[in-house]
Amino acid sequence: MVEERERERVILVGCQLPDVDDFRFENSMEELTSLTDTANGEVLLKVSQKRNRPDASTYIGKGKVEELIALIEELEVDVIIFNSELTPSQLRNLSNQLNARVIDRTQLILDIFAQRARSREGKLQVELAQLEYLLPRLIGQGTELSRLGAGIGTRGPGETKLETDRRHIRRRIDDIKDQLEVIVGHRKRYRERRKRNKNYQIALIGYTNAGKSTLFNRLTAAESYEENKLFATLDPLTRKMVLPSGFSVLLSDTVGFIEDLPTTLVAAFRSTLEEVAEADLLLHVVDSGNPDHFQHEKTVNKILQELDAGNIPQLTIYNKSDIKHDDFVPTAQTEVLQISAFDEEDQISVKRKIEQMMLKEMVSYEVQLPSTEGKLLARLKEETILRELLFEEENELYTCRGFIFQDHPLNGQLMNYTFGDGEKNDEGFTQ
Repeated sequence: MVEERERERVILVGCQLPDVDDFRFENSMEELTSLTDTANGEVLLKVSQKRNRPDASTYIGKGKVEELIALIEELEVDVIIFNSELTPSQLRNLSNQLNARVIDRTQLILDIFAQRARSREGKLQVELAQLEYLLPRLIGQGTELSRLGAGIGTRGPGETKLETDRRHIRRRIDDIKDQLEVIVGHRKRYRERRKRNKNYQIALIGYTNAGKSTLFNRLTAAESYEENKLFATLDPLTRKMVLPSGFSVLLSDTVGFIEDLPTTLVAAFRSTLEEVAEADLLLHVVDSGNPDHFQHEKTVNKILQELDAGNIPQLTIYNKSDIKHDDFVPTAQTEVLQISAFDEEDQISVKRKIEQMMLKEMVSYEVQLPSTEGKLLARLKEETILRELLFEEENELYTCRGFIFQDHPLNGQLMNYTFGDGEKNDEGFTQ
């Protein structure tokens, strides 16, 4: 949990360019408000301006800068947050003119990530992204950089004070990359072991605050952190989920995506997001109560393409059906479910739908196992979709009918116990 501290007083600033319509711009400013709230800021005012292009030196026009100077004094503002990434020179010029801390959207997101990171890997990835963001912005800041830990946009993992020496920061970046390489190596070996064991892997993906962690907790009975704030989950979690047939799969909860996610963060979290690229099935959770759900869906699919995960089978889950927006219409070109993550029947529906999608990739099997093969029978219950199980007391044989992935290692063992060469029935079994 974020430690209790006094909320900082904030003004948000946005610049609407010709290629952004009013609806998109308003939603973007609302999202910035939510991000500020997550970072423990209180939004006093939103200032916006329509321009053909951002001002090269101050992002907004000279008149708006003067307006901000007056507002900062009048409202006793602590922080000014801009709804775009500022260039180093824009940030420097604005900081010199405004008597308040100036940060941009990227810094705000990095700040939230710094608060939310719990694991060693998460903290290292955030620190790396922060340092790579800060490096080109050091010129002219002098000792101001040592303010780390003083408020929104300045927090870092462990709230360490940084020296302004570029060489020191570059050394720290190299050190973090070395540490992350070791962690990435461990994660890669773990993934390879899961692949060898033919564990079916499902990744929960979606725009931030779509309800992924809530659904993850209900499907796996885990205790992932969930809260109605952006980026409630940062560190990925993987848990076992048991489907109605008894088949066990691995379900991973991942960090939420967001529009214009800072490139430094995408790069830093690439190893974490590899969980997505390695998945057998993606559960794309969309907040059907959000007026901008269609744009959120597009953003997630765009990031999936960047991660080379665009061709993985996908089930789109339109969450929050109990509060869905009046104008909501499902638009996904994939398999679709409309649910509320809190509804038990809907949770079962998700598991059933996953099973249906898996069956399309599986082949049927029919075997007779001697009663001494208890270990193999237990594996069939957990690693295949077992549809029928009969025990013949006379012969002390178990007749098993079900479905299995063609490349599963159990297939070789089952060949020894296969029976029947007749015609296939409607469910794919021999008669």
